[in-house]
Amino acid sequence: MKAIVITGPGGVEVLELREVARPVPSYGQVLVRVHATALNRADLMQREGKYPPPPDAPKDIPGMEFAGEVAELGAGVTRWKVGQRVFGIVGGGAYAEYLVSHERLLAEIPSAMGYASAAAVPEAFITAHDALVTQAQLRASELVLIHAVASGVGLAAVQLVRALGAIPFGTARGKGKLDRAKELGLEAGWAATNDMSELTAHAKRWSGGRGINVVLDLVGGAYFPASIEVMAPLGRLMVIGTIAGRDALIPLGRVLSSRITIRGTMLRGRALEEKIAATRAFEEQVVPLFARGVLRAVVDREYPLADVRAAHSRLESNETVGKIVLRVT
Repeated sequence: MKAIVITGPGGVEVLELREVARPVPSYGQVLVRVHATALNRADLMQREGKYPPPPDAPKDIPGMEFAGEVAELGAGVTRWKVGQRVFGIVGGGAYAEYLVSHERLLAEIPSAMGYASAAAVPEAFITAHDALVTQAQLRASELVLIHAVASGVGLAAVQLVRALGAIPFGTARGKGKLDRAKELGLEAGWAATNDMSELTAHAKRWSGGRGINVVLDLVGGAYFPASIEVMAPLGRLMVIGTIAGRDALIPLGRVLSSRITIRGTMLRGRALEEKIAATRAFEEQVVPLFARGVLRAVVDREYPLADVRAAHSRLESNETVGKIVLRVT
């Protein structure tokens, strides 16, 4: 099969399209013919040698989400039939014509959704749903602040917050990104500068002085303490990304006085059972909203698999709104 291989740590030049052995499904696994996959910042970090994949994933083939069809069943598989259209997340290996996945890490693609759109869904919406609903236990009418709101996870979160009856606010580098997010339900946003006091002023106005109930921090760095400062009593801060820095000061007095909960979250490194639970919640609570047209995938650009270097460069530009998709077959 054809696959994108990381030939060594480095820039986009280390990504090469090669012929590699097709994987074979073992007990409880499904072989999926991949039609499309989507890029994530973890792919960039893996390419640079900064984020090794988990032990059960290919070491040199990136890709964490996919859309395709069931090509072969391993022994013991009972949930799927050959030919069914499926999407999901894996620890790696999705930049390829075929991959293997545990049968319970797959969900069926809604009939009206194409493969390119479907590929842009799993990582963003599973991450956002798990953070907002499973962990932060978001309730209707609460206020949510989403940093990097025009990212794949950010735009997924905006839509889910609206679907749950809560109110989303966001930050992004540029008014154009905020405008795109408003098309999907963003209430208001801050075109971020380096002056975090501006965020405090905006959040006070948005909340009428009450504070923000839930923050999804996809940025880290200076955004982390600034998020704590704008939170309401009993607020929940979900830390998902650190593109602005891995280190930050914690205003402990504010955490204590407002009884704020801080939780870090990631999908890739979780145990299989946890990944299955997140996928099942996605299948039961999120996929039906796509089928009814309540939610939609947001694709920034599509590239053929052979143009993976251009796709990575596009993601590194920080100009994207939504997901970058690779068409595989």
